[in-house]
Amino acid sequence: MESFRTELENQIVAKDILDLEKKIFEFKNSQIDEEKFRSLRLARGVYGQRQQGVQMIRIKLPMGKFTAKQLRRIADVSDEYASSNLHITTRQDIQIHYVLLDRTPELWATLEKDEITLREACGNTVRNVTASVMAGVDPNEAFDVTPYAQAFFEYFLRNPICQEMGRKFKVAFSSSSIDDALTFIHDLGFIPRIENGVRGFRVLLGGGIGSQPIDAQEVFSFLAANIIIPYSEAVIRVFDRHGERNKRNKARLKFLIKEIGLDAFRVLVEQELKVVNHQEYAIEPKKRTLKEAKFVGETLLDSSPAFEAWKKANTYTQKQMGYVAVGLPIKTGDIASDKARKLADLIEQFTRDDNRFSVGQSILLRDVKEEHLLALYRALEKLDLHRIGFHKINDIVTCPGTDTCNLGIASSMGLADELQKLIETEFYSLINTHDIQIKISGCMNACGQHTLAHIGFQGMTLKSNGLIAPATQILLGGGVLGDGTGRFADKLLKVPAKRTPDVLRWILTDFEFNRAKEEDFFAYYDRQTKNYFYQNLKHYSAVEHLAAEDFIDFGAKEKYEKAIGIGECAGVTIDLIQTLIFEAEESFQWATEALVEKRFGDATYHAYNGRIRAAKALLTSVEAKTNSHASIIERFDACFPAFKTDQSSSFSEGIEAFRNNPSDESFANTFLEDTKKTIQWIKNSRNGTVE
Repeated sequence: MESFRTELENQIVAKDILDLEKKIFEFKNSQIDEEKFRSLRLARGVYGQRQQGVQMIRIKLPMGKFTAKQLRRIADVSDEYASSNLHITTRQDIQIHYVLLDRTPELWATLEKDEITLREACGNTVRNVTASVMAGVDPNEAFDVTPYAQAFFEYFLRNPICQEMGRKFKVAFSSSSIDDALTFIHDLGFIPRIENGVRGFRVLLGGGIGSQPIDAQEVFSFLAANIIIPYSEAVIRVFDRHGERNKRNKARLKFLIKEIGLDAFRVLVEQELKVVNHQEYAIEPKKRTLKEAKFVGETLLDSSPAFEAWKKANTYTQKQMGYVAVGLPIKTGDIASDKARKLADLIEQFTRDDNRFSVGQSILLRDVKEEHLLALYRALEKLDLHRIGFHKINDIVTCPGTDTCNLGIASSMGLADELQKLIETEFYSLINTHDIQIKISGCMNACGQHTLAHIGFQGMTLKSNGLIAPATQILLGGGVLGDGTGRFADKLLKVPAKRTPDVLRWILTDFEFNRAKEEDFFAYYDRQTKNYFYQNLKHYSAVEHLAAEDFIDFGAKEKYEKAIGIGECAGVTIDLIQTLIFEAEESFQWATEALVEKRFGDATYHAYNGRIRAAKALLTSVEAKTNSHASIIERFDACFPAFKTDQSSSFSEGIEAFRNNPSDESFANTFLEDTKKTIQWIKNSRNGTVE
């Protein structure tokens, strides 16, 4: 049975890759338009880059989990197809850059040899499922969330209910109430709990950051583990049907909940729960096994002050006796492919199969024997991977900014370099003594999570004497509070980018000398108040007498020029009539294939999507409201009252049948037959042949 399942999965993957290759050919030969092609390639991890003619490829690694073999494979792929660099993201993905479009199918096929996917790493899909890097080794965890996060990833991968939603959908599993996976900023967040011997989760819903950050709200203080998949499917189905699709900046789940209210949203979810594919979905809580490390060298004992400082800052005791986790801070999340390969060699010697990329853009090696620590340290020292400060003040989180991103306004990575040097030169003592997080985003979209930082920086611009200069928005007071709660940073003021290091220097100096005893950064900031910082920093924002260097961004040699392309993080909205009918027929084809394979739930959802796309095509032709599936269903009957099929007297009646019936074989056959007639009626109407 296992070999059959593997063979089936391989066939599905192969079909996916061939489909991407086919669509690239069709796009280049003008057989499909750019908008349709963009939507398709984004869902396959192929993302337009700031530089013309090349792509960024996002590699999806659930929970950031990787093996030495997979790390080596990604490094080899980056050498062969990209720029010999691996960039770790805040969603525990890996991005590689400067890839030619024609080579992406071959690249994907190469990655799949070690079970690495690109599928749904971008686009309007369920994005990479993130989780605590300590999951499974955390002394504070109720249980290991890894099997549950993995099951979530597998269930929704290629699931038809979440292939082309109005916007992206993000999910996180924290291992404990410390909440290092940041559940409170996710569409769905899970924190493990045990009640009466039953495993389950505290469930949070509707969070997000971006330009309008909103806290997730608790919907369950405890939900049994075997219900989280059905509940999540119902949430996603409701979002798919009712979420905004035209106004991209209002299309996230948080805005839908804000618009209709949490109580109304919960009613819709309860209704949807009646027809999800599973009323329960058991997830096997696999016991974690430790594999013996290969390292057989002599146990080293002659430690040094440098080693002891590194050990204090970068190692964490696991719940497994005698083992520790080791953090490797990765500057700006970038690691060269040759260094990654050498790290893979060390992993095979010291840790084996279960290491993690972190949401802080660094690496956690797990299951290192305590007696091997010094030997590992010396090996890391040779690779220059022994820097002190894993997830500390000098381990700065940053998005790619203007280096490669279309939406980048300022050089967030160049700024991160400068600030790291400043901290390690002038404020080294803060690395081990205080929890202060610094995060940088190159624009308002917050990929660098600047609104969650104790000290956050956002790339902007300003004008001085008619010229445009790069600038930085300063934010203070954000961060994680724990147990699914946090605080968003206050916007303070905007300064010329080149003055940002001076601003940070002032803040850290003031913190060192003016904080009260035992105060952390939150308490210090709250006592001093936002106005205190504004009054003391406002002189940095003056723009009357900028120097020539103020018009040149970090890491650049030429005068700054604001250049923003079309952002693709959230995919695109497809409104072209000529492509919508094609999409409807394509969805119906997928429905038919799923029916043959006896995937009845998938078949009916593909058919439902086919109806919606066909209906949208007709509504678009009369300029009717089509900003959500719900509005399409509502408006179609009003605009086309003549519609009917043998099974349905109205378009909405056919949809109600889908919503109110379980997707068994009998209903799937009936619904697909009716869908075929619905699409044909719409095509005839579009062609003017329906009276």
